[in-house]
Amino acid sequence: MGGLEPFDDDETGTVFRDVILLALAGFVAIVVMILPHLNPPDARQADAMEPPGNVVVEVRWPDGLDTDIDLWVQAPADIPVGYSNKGGAVFNLLRDDLGKRADATGLNYEVSYSRGILPGEYTVNVHLYRNPGRTLPVPVTVVTSVKKSAEESARQILASKVDLTREGQEITAYRFRLDDQGDLVPGSVHNLQRPLRNWKKR
Repeated sequence: MGGLEPFDDDETGTVFRDVILLALAGFVAIVVMILPHLNPPDARQADAMEPPGNVVVEVRWPDGLDTDIDLWVQAPADIPVGYSNKGGAVFNLLRDDLGKRADATGLNYEVSYSRGILPGEYTVNVHLYRNPGRTLPVPVTVVTSVKKSAEESARQILASKVDLTREGQEITAYRFRLDDQGDLVPGSVHNLQRPLRNWKKR
């Protein structure tokens, strides 16, 4: 039949594949260039270093001890916050450490954070809940820091060490007052005992 040759679509297919591959390569190049700017490493490090919250209360006791120490805190005009009541109007307990039980880190550490800074008296207690290791006394370090605004860094205002000598013991590490500016009121720090754990029974 005349000199008709069959239609060859190989050239069309090659052009189509080339266009698709070039578009894909361009997309990958754009993604690679944008990724470092989405979450800069410096911002991630700053976020990891700066604690959330305004009033930060932390307790530490020797790592490796199978001892359950509980942190209890109370903000002005609020209910106590601890293992059996993890949140109030001001404070939240963010880490409830059970010693070696259900703990993959090996760190013995509890922390509470506040939302805002209320003027008035704060109370910080530690309680020896469980001590299967029978290690006594248990030395506990208590640290309180204040972060007045999102732009400022947290600043340590108080630190204390207490020894818990028996299971069930609750000690007031310290009580203190903050003023309207979030500053420690001079002469307000003391450790007059004030139980917090059994607040519902009062």
